[in-house]
Amino acid sequence: MGCTISRLSVIGGIAAVALSLAAGTVEAKTIRFAHVDPADWQSSKKGAAAQIFKNIVEGETELTVELFPAGALGNEGDIIQQAREGLTQVVMVSGAMSKVCQAAQVLDIPYTFDSATMAWEVLDGDFGAELAQHCLETTGLRTLAYGETGFRNFTNNKREIRTPKDMQGLKFRVQPIPLYVEMVKGLGGEPTPIAWTELPNALSTGVVDGQENPVSVIYSNNLHKLQKYLTLDGHVYAADFLVINDEFFQSLSAAEQAVVARAAKVAGVMGRAIQQFGTAEGVAKVSAEGMQVYSPTAEELAQFRELAQPAVKKWLAGELGDKADWIEKLDAAVAKASQ
Repeated sequence: MGCTISRLSVIGGIAAVALSLAAGTVEAKTIRFAHVDPADWQSSKKGAAAQIFKNIVEGETELTVELFPAGALGNEGDIIQQAREGLTQVVMVSGAMSKVCQAAQVLDIPYTFDSATMAWEVLDGDFGAELAQHCLETTGLRTLAYGETGFRNFTNNKREIRTPKDMQGLKFRVQPIPLYVEMVKGLGGEPTPIAWTELPNALSTGVVDGQENPVSVIYSNNLHKLQKYLTLDGHVYAADFLVINDEFFQSLSAAEQAVVARAAKVAGVMGRAIQQFGTAEGVAKVSAEGMQVYSPTAEELAQFRELAQPAVKKWLAGELGDKADWIEKLDAAVAKASQ
């Protein structure tokens, strides 16, 4: 009888271990992908990126991808922390990356990129790879691809902005981020940090005269109905980071890693394409609906650059400390891409 009980105990223990391992396998085979944009893959850059990532990964592996769009798991700060803790495996974020990997702030230096294609060349080249490696070592998050949130542009209700002189005395809503405060100060405007949710009211009540955002954001949130002038100065190119918890990535087989990495690359390209379409469509639509749109000349943009960059670089160098060489690394990569 004792022998039988002992044997049953062993069998039960083996079964429990087997069930535990099976449960772990199921958990490891599921990728939770979170972002804060709408789910619609036809108009949302992150929505499109997430959907094509899911399609490729599920079509070519046994992995399952669960999508959590539109801030279902929280804001960017929340989901990037979840990814670091392994609660969510993949996230696509923009500004939140610089909160956990300071070096990523250099991408926000104003008037760094003359075009989206230049930004792509820099991010998809040696600089982007080195930045990804640095952020991996800093955060435990592996950057699989760079997407795009787009170029940010100024709008206002007072007058057309052609040169920095036109910004004198105008109050601009900026994100509550010191880099943006320094940029507007350098250009001669009056920066006013205001939360995104309070922006429409601040514009309609005259608390601020203007704001800055990508054209697609301006149009989709009806900010063009509250603003008369749009200047396509493209002061900051905002990149998306598609990242994965590296511990989870290392737990995948080599074949699964290859598919996940390739799917992410395609997702980044898809996000960029949707954003480019949204920008072009947005410019046409805000113009058609009465907004006055101005594209500064190369000479006028040079004036913006000469005033904004020194103030921001000085502030950023202080913030980065011994990592301030990332500013020079980016400058060198841009110079190479410009040749």
